[in-house]
Amino acid sequence: MELGVDLVEIARVKSLARRNPKFLTRVFSASEIVYCKAKKNPWPHFAVRFAAKEAVYKALGKAEVPLTAISVSRGRDGRPSVKINGRPVRGLKLSLSHGREHAIAFALRAS
Repeated sequence: MELGVDLVEIARVKSLARRNPKFLTRVFSASEIVYCKAKKNPWPHFAVRFAAKEAVYKALGKAEVPLTAISVSRGRDGRPSVKINGRPVRGLKLSLSHGREHAIAFALRAS
């Protein structure tokens, strides 16, 4: 099994996006941007997706997978799911959480 974890400061993601308007489109898929912007406060949702991308990247151990290729969404059951280049990743479990200041993600890949 491979484990990936990442912790992100929500304010940092918000600051990056405000300083660099292209940040969101460079990091997030169109569907992720639509999902997050539909929320009253989108920043925790962007931050937790950023953390998820990093955690998935670490769990996969593949330097050739750019963050932009990783897309996080919610399944019908509400659980987070991951696609890489539009394809579901089998054998990967993802857990996301955020509070007022931080967002965290755990990714576990069965070997």
